[in-house]
Amino acid sequence: MTQYISKKPNKVGLIEFSNEEHQIWHELIERQLDVIENRACDEFITGLEKLNLNKNRIPDLNEVNEALKKQTGWQVEPVDAVIPPDIFFHLLAHKKFPAATFIRRREDFDYIKEPDIFHELFGHCPLLTHHEYAHFMQAYGQLALTQNKIIRKMLLRLFWFTIEFGLLKTSQGLRIYGGGILSSFSETKACLEGDNTHLPFSVIDALRTPFRIDIEQPIYFIIDDFAILESLASQSILEEVKLALELGDFKANQKLQQQKGEIDGKFAC
Repeated sequence: MTQYISKKPNKVGLIEFSNEEHQIWHELIERQLDVIENRACDEFITGLEKLNLNKNRIPDLNEVNEALKKQTGWQVEPVDAVIPPDIFFHLLAHKKFPAATFIRRREDFDYIKEPDIFHELFGHCPLLTHHEYAHFMQAYGQLALTQNKIIRKMLLRLFWFTIEFGLLKTSQGLRIYGGGILSSFSETKACLEGDNTHLPFSVIDALRTPFRIDIEQPIYFIIDDFAILESLASQSILEEVKLALELGDFKANQKLQQQKGEIDGKFAC
């Protein structure tokens, strides 16, 4: 359920936002550009430069798509606020990234459960210019599209701890590549400097780790490089999913035990 409704493109493919909505975008992106300095990975920063997102108004998706097409052939597809799994996976499998075409209200300025257009365009699209990241996204969609609900739920955990909330080991120290972090002012700081756990990425461990969508994450997994992502969406990953199901979930830590908050049935990214 969501209180937000996505806006529909007009006859020429433009989405009409109000001046207040454009102002919210401007304030969000200016604040986030400041906080990601020396925290976001270099590949994300390079992607931002390639996209050259408008800072004064919500970007025209046609312009974003033109930039993405030159880099990796991806496109942004306007969708409803929350979409069914089949649609989500189908779009990824066809190199289309779903973007809910609404922006948060001021009362949700610092935190919103739903993935708004700021999260989608700023948090995810810069790395869609990176070939290994983009290849993983497509392969992941192709794989998940053919699986049942139980396996999809496990694969969602893989997506959550990489694409949404992943950290990258670099020569400058830990850097962020997860879109869920990079579009959040507080979590961008908290994930590197707060009271949380950093673990080397392990497929089995990620698959066995429950999560909540309504808190800052207590656990983050670290990859050594983006090449690791390319290996995760192959058919062989299904054997590890099977093993993870046999072994069962890890016991949830205290923050997770307070309230179960995993996504189930609907896909929000």
